[in-house]
Amino acid sequence: MTLSEHQLHVLAIVERSASVLSIIGIATIIGTFCFSRQFRNPIHRIIFINAFYNLFDVTATTISLSGPEAGNHSALCQFQGFMMQMFPLADVMWTLAMAIDVFLIVFYKYEGEDLRKLEIWYIGIITALVMIPATTFLFIHTKEKGPMYASVTLWCSIAPKWVLFRIVFFYGPIWLMIFIIMVLYASVGFEILKQRHLLKSIGITLDTLSSTNDAHFNEFHAAVASTPPPPAHLPNNNHEKDYTSSLQTPRLSPSDSLALSRTPRHKSPVSFRQYVFMPLMFFVILLTVWVAPTTNRVCALINPNFVSYPLLLAVGSTGSLRGFWNGVVFVTLGMKERKRQKRLKSSRRLGQIL
Repeated sequence: MTLSEHQLHVLAIVERSASVLSIIGIATIIGTFCFSRQFRNPIHRIIFINAFYNLFDVTATTISLSGPEAGNHSALCQFQGFMMQMFPLADVMWTLAMAIDVFLIVFYKYEGEDLRKLEIWYIGIITALVMIPATTFLFIHTKEKGPMYASVTLWCSIAPKWVLFRIVFFYGPIWLMIFIIMVLYASVGFEILKQRHLLKSIGITLDTLSSTNDAHFNEFHAAVASTPPPPAHLPNNNHEKDYTSSLQTPRLSPSDSLALSRTPRHKSPVSFRQYVFMPLMFFVILLTVWVAPTTNRVCALINPNFVSYPLLLAVGSTGSLRGFWNGVVFVTLGMKERKRQKRLKSSRRLGQIL
């Protein structure tokens, strides 16, 4: 099956329209991060850094069918192939970096400063891992198979004649990292459920701990430790009200106090939505983005003559929308968290006044 001129024209329109939306999403991430201090926790910083990698990615998808039309040996096709090999893979690696950060926060009590120190390592390792093979492939070509980067209908990438390299250096690493991310989030999920069950059993919610700092925690712990046991009989006077109010802080047993001291705490306010839910949503987007391209590649591997116009439409649209969905999650969840933080501050001020 070959595609008609009209179908190719529609594919180009879909790719470029989706790419424009991604550019808007990337610009939103960069602008929001630069001008709002509410969007600067370690997870936000990783998304911000990845936005620049997404910018090169969307440049490749904006070129669209112009790369294949220029010819496999053209500079435009080779440039597009280089970027399509390097930057989509980098996007997956940055999602893995977010999952690693969440894992370190939950299990090793990493704080903002600790995570910021890792960013330079992330940048160096991710850039090296994606750039070395992408650059090497520019210089690989044979008389039998032609250049490594060539037309794959939608854009220039590793050519079908080099399909083994496509699997080993592109789809294989992508799905391996997706599996690792799933394992990390599963571990984090089990740990959060365990901690939530523990805190619920002693009358404290995880949100209460996540929105307090160490000083507040120490004050709480001291108040709990100093709460006196209830007397046998309470006098029927005003002292009853005072004593009842003092019991609103739950009394912990020694074992509960030890368990609570081991729960994840941070010096800066930590939000479940920012540190767990937001990275998890990026992972969900990652899965949806890579289902269609992988399906298309597997079908082409089984049958080299396989061509599906609807599947190519799905590949072109989802592959070009990475920056857009990143921007939607970044702003939507960030704004909800900002409103939640404002409500917490307002309730604290009201509590101090009362």
